[in-house]
Amino acid sequence: MTGRINLSGLMVDARLAGFVGDQALPGTGVQAQAFWDGFAGLVHDLAPKNRALLAKREALQGQIDAWHIAHRDRPHDHYAYRGFLEEIGYLLPEGPDFKINTTNVDPEIASVPGPQLVVPITNARYALNAANARWGSLYDCLYGTDAMGSAPPAGGYERGRGARVVTRVRVFLDEAFPIAGASHGDVRRYYVKDGALLVDDLPLINPEKFVGYRGNPRAPDAVLLCNNGLHVELVFDRAHFIGSRDQACLADVLLESALSAIMDCEDSVACVDAEDKVQAYGNWLGLMKGDLSEGVEKSGKVTERRLAPDRRYTAPDGRSLSLKGRALMWVRNVGHLMTNPAILLADGSEAPEGLMDAMITTLIALHDLKKTEGARNSTCGSVYVVKPKMHGPEEVAFADEVFTRVETILGLPRHTVKLGVMDEERRTSVNLKESIRAAQHRIAFINTGFLDRTGDEIHTSMEAGPFSRKDFIKRKGWITAYENQNVDIGLECGLSGKAQIGKGMWAMPDLMAAMLEQKIDHPKAGANCAWVPSPTAATLHALHYHKIDVFAVQRKLAAGGRRAYVDALLDIPLATFRKWSEAQVIREVENNAQGILGYVVRWIDQGVGCSKVPDLNDIGLMEDRATCRISAQHIANWLHHGVVDGQQVMVALRKMAAVVDRQNAQDPLYRPMAPGFDGIAFQAASDLVFKGRIQPSGYTEPVLHAYRLKAKARLL
Repeated sequence: MTGRINLSGLMVDARLAGFVGDQALPGTGVQAQAFWDGFAGLVHDLAPKNRALLAKREALQGQIDAWHIAHRDRPHDHYAYRGFLEEIGYLLPEGPDFKINTTNVDPEIASVPGPQLVVPITNARYALNAANARWGSLYDCLYGTDAMGSAPPAGGYERGRGARVVTRVRVFLDEAFPIAGASHGDVRRYYVKDGALLVDDLPLINPEKFVGYRGNPRAPDAVLLCNNGLHVELVFDRAHFIGSRDQACLADVLLESALSAIMDCEDSVACVDAEDKVQAYGNWLGLMKGDLSEGVEKSGKVTERRLAPDRRYTAPDGRSLSLKGRALMWVRNVGHLMTNPAILLADGSEAPEGLMDAMITTLIALHDLKKTEGARNSTCGSVYVVKPKMHGPEEVAFADEVFTRVETILGLPRHTVKLGVMDEERRTSVNLKESIRAAQHRIAFINTGFLDRTGDEIHTSMEAGPFSRKDFIKRKGWITAYENQNVDIGLECGLSGKAQIGKGMWAMPDLMAAMLEQKIDHPKAGANCAWVPSPTAATLHALHYHKIDVFAVQRKLAAGGRRAYVDALLDIPLATFRKWSEAQVIREVENNAQGILGYVVRWIDQGVGCSKVPDLNDIGLMEDRATCRISAQHIANWLHHGVVDGQQVMVALRKMAAVVDRQNAQDPLYRPMAPGFDGIAFQAASDLVFKGRIQPSGYTEPVLHAYRLKAKARLL
């Protein structure tokens, strides 16, 4: 056990106190006494409001449960249900039109559409990879994945596949940067003359797309192009093993890829105490100061990975040109629900973790704001914080109040902190316009997230009846309405050109051909960012933003008005015709159980908050707490309504535990769940299912945190 230090009446774990005092505060200009006095006042004033908001969630949920129980034996009356939600204050009146007035927003957020990475901040290597994924090799990403229709070969470089990659990239260049009267596939020379790019003496059809070069203009080392706001660098090197065989000496094509990245302190991490929080905050500090590094071993050699520098070019007019070498970084704080034992209040209760995150991650971002030279995160003087799992406008307004207080304590201009509001809870979805209004001076991001949104949909309507199977929930009309309304209201509130409108994650990191085929739907839907699971996926997804002019799509959508309204979102995706065979039911339960167990066992035993978990078909799926939430709530719903019984679920859990054990047999840190089924991880997974109905909003965090703390205590 570590000691605690009394700081301004807060009992702070010595590890966190030492980190803040010795590492986070120096260089910010904020004195320790002012920081802790301000934080103590913040917690004293706002922790009771935080608790009251959570109590309101539970009260509303209780009323909704009672309504469904009272009306269970009669056909669902949509209009009576809507009237009831209005009566209890769950569904609020929509106010007059308005436009957000967020200012000082960096171009990666406001004016350049592109991919967005989300990574666990506790893993320094992942965080550095994500930050450096601003640029990626299209050659490498096509060669090393199934993007062209087949898996990469084992062993050394295969020239035939390499030639196919080169041909595919030349097709992309012809589409994005066409040449007057020629093809990039036939070009022998690229050079710069009188400020213009000439390709075998021919100009680009759109000469303005040439924006810079590096080296000798007669034979440049690199040529910089730009399409739809995204940069592409052609790299020339006659000594390179590819460039030496290329008639134009083109050795690689680099795409500007992950324009932004979310460094996640929430769903993809397992932070349950001061030790974990210090690790998360420490990596965020390294990113904001610019000195984060990590030793990476490859082929027996250890290299030091650091943040990429900015990229330098000569502009067509001869002036120097600098482009960022790193993604613009958001930090995702936790939501309003959880507390953390890292800080205890005067009455011995734990401090709300969201208040901790707000205060400490913003303090850390001061290191970036105070830079006057060198690589910076925000060149516009802003801090970007994603705030998840908020229920409706009142909770968004509370987040705005929290950051206003934090800015005052830290001496920042008001609205320095820009807020990302995740549209992933139903009470936010049905009140989206008012939720945006509540943060209209600082909002810089909204998005949709099918998994958490579905988990909340099931929990909110738990008493309404059994839900459809998961694949069929996706096909119901409510999800299309949800996705459309998010974009429509975002455009209506003036987010275009000022903020990101995002779409959710591609969850299959090994299936890049399928991603290339399907994820183009996100920019087509008017989303100017969408989540990807890896730097490779970011580079490949960037191709979609070269094909689609997102702002043109947004203008067209805005001119057409809304496509979806609240009534469609209130259609509950219940099973209408339950003609399921027993085999279909068991298969559904086993699929859910396998996903839960595969994720939870690593969360509890190893503290891994985001995993690539093989499904029953051995397809790797990215699992985090959102995926766990929907699976747990789905089984809980079927249990509650008698689609399955407790014995069937336990049989499925035990059967799938053995499957998960086999899938992890090569992991030396893995502790099998079978045959005893008496470990902490298996018990945690069981509780998520059998106690899922009584979890607050169906969240997994209370169960996971409790069992992870037990697991850590056993290791002491």
